[in-house]
Amino acid sequence: MNIEVSNEKADDEARIHQVTEQAFVSAPHSDHNEQFIVDALRRAGALTVSQVAKVDGEIIAHVAISPVTLSGGAIGWFGLGPISVLPDFQGLGIGSKLVQSSIAALKEVGASGCVVLGDSAYYGRFGFKVVDGLVFPGVPAEYFQALSFSGEFPNEEVSYHEAFSAQG
Repeated sequence: MNIEVSNEKADDEARIHQVTEQAFVSAPHSDHNEQFIVDALRRAGALTVSQVAKVDGEIIAHVAISPVTLSGGAIGWFGLGPISVLPDFQGLGIGSKLVQSSIAALKEVGASGCVVLGDSAYYGRFGFKVVDGLVFPGVPAEYFQALSFSGEFPNEEVSYHEAFSAQG
């Protein structure tokens, strides 16, 4: 299977919405608003990285990265997610390819680091780790991880963009 990763184009928006909705339809830890979050991030101009994966020219996956705010004022930090892969294509390494590509894109723009809310066994393979002192309030610490591009981590609370409260 030939997987092509590229930046989102203007005419990809409707398909990204569909892919994101379908990717989370059976997800047990989802409120099923991920597609609305991506739409709201786009409207707010807060999609720092928005990449799609295509097979035979058809979008089958998407990753969003947006700025996060740190309580102490550290700058250059971003949040990874939502990341969406159509159910028929999950478990084939497509999500991993998108994570790697989006991290590379963040490094290119000079980001300080990236945070993610998710399974440490999955995200750990990309260098994400639980960091004492870098917290996302209200979430068990083992699910909130960070990746620093300098090796240094701030000791602060993280807030995601207000678009993460978007609902349908």
